[in-house]
Amino acid sequence: MLSRRGVRRWVSSAMVSVALLSGAMAVGASSVSAAPGDTPLPSTGSSDGPAPAEPTTTPASQASIDHIEPITDRWLRVFVHSPAMSRVVEVQVLLPRERNHPRPTVYMLDGRTANPTSNNWTELGHADEFFEDKDVNVVLTVGGPASFYTDWQQPDPVLGTNMWETFLAKELPPLIDTTFDGNGRNAVMGVSMGAEAAMMLAFRQPKLYTAVAAHSGCFSTGTDLGQAQARTVVATYRGEPDNMFGPYHDPDWLEHDVIMNADRLRGKTIYLSVGSGLPGKYDTPNNPDMVSTIGLGGPLEAATNACTQRLADRLTTLGIPVTSHFRLTGTHSWPYWRDELARSWPTVSRPLGVA
Repeated sequence: MLSRRGVRRWVSSAMVSVALLSGAMAVGASSVSAAPGDTPLPSTGSSDGPAPAEPTTTPASQASIDHIEPITDRWLRVFVHSPAMSRVVEVQVLLPRERNHPRPTVYMLDGRTANPTSNNWTELGHADEFFEDKDVNVVLTVGGPASFYTDWQQPDPVLGTNMWETFLAKELPPLIDTTFDGNGRNAVMGVSMGAEAAMMLAFRQPKLYTAVAAHSGCFSTGTDLGQAQARTVVATYRGEPDNMFGPYHDPDWLEHDVIMNADRLRGKTIYLSVGSGLPGKYDTPNNPDMVSTIGLGGPLEAATNACTQRLADRLTTLGIPVTSHFRLTGTHSWPYWRDELARSWPTVSRPLGVA
């Protein structure tokens, strides 16, 4: 586990690298480094960058499926009219081969760089192949970069309307269960930003999710360091962090802190995974992204290792069972998360009643 000084050095390096790599903000190291006791990052919102999504339909009182487009016979684009999001929102759905009985649903959240037209779980994590023989429905988010898949206090001039918690936990599940024969049992999992979002949803929606898996995430928005990390993620896409949970002292930051609310995870099946940040089996010259996965993904994974250890320790202190996989090597990159999907499945599938 990293020392306090080591965490500060690694997180500072990771935040700088994220900002430079994204090309979405031009800031120096002095404005993005953070350590316990520091004040949160200043706003870096800007009017430049992608325009927010505009509402495509007149808001109605109830969510509904607008239309469905097949990608394959078991992989669908599902377009949902969401009153909360004030637009039609795309999700993708993977169906099992055999569809003659009700089945559970797994919701899969993307990371910070969530693509507006696809999902990294299928593009890079090969979830479509993994779930081909699994008796579950799988729902994959599309879009929502730097959103934390949570309900924002107000719309953002750049990132638009983000009411993801309401959409994912209230509007979407009844539609999925009705349309695709869901049985009401659900799990949620995510990577990186989506890992924190999955844990937030799990404790904030206790009746909805039976199991949660979080890979390479940080889980604290209520501390100086945790809030600085979350604000930096939002700022890399030129969002205004105050639009998410308010200014620094707003209680909303504490109310979404997974570690502070860890007791509310009692009764859930929990799987955590993270690497050490040291180069591993996928960080080789044969990998065309080796420079970025080591230079950026190494510090990021070292920081999330410390975050994950804190959550695992907290759960253990509370007497809440958790299955954890701390890899001795591995960077913040998709090949490792692809492996963790398979490794986590026996833990996640058990409470869903899936063989």
